[in-house]
Amino acid sequence: MRGKAQVKLLAAIGIAGLFLASPAFAAGLRNEIAAAAQHAGLAAQGGDIKEVHTHLHHTINCLVGPDGKGFAPKEMNPCKALGKGAIPDATDDATRKALEAANEKAAGGLAENDLTTAQKTAGDVETMLKAVK
Repeated sequence: MRGKAQVKLLAAIGIAGLFLASPAFAAGLRNEIAAAAQHAGLAAQGGDIKEVHTHLHHTINCLVGPDGKGFAPKEMNPCKALGKGAIPDATDDATRKALEAANEKAAGGLAENDLTTAQKTAGDVETMLKAVK
């Protein structure tokens, strides 16, 4: 009987841990989105196309995470300690779709070589990310 009681106790602790971890998990997602938005803003203010592209890479890295499509391992991942990436960490469809749309827009900015257009695209990405609830 003692063995069964220990298993039940461990199961209860595990379930409680999931509930207690949820706010922290949500905070991690909000921080990933905020970091992605910050780097999109930095990209929008970039002084040359290289700087714009660098910060868009950082934005995408925060959004997709190290296992995601478009992740640039040679570029900084400002969200490294925050989670698996905002898109994989998103728990509801509306948030995930909004993040995927911002990611697609950021990828378009990476493909752009005109400074003004790339800056505008980055600014649009920042706005999109700040609107994510």
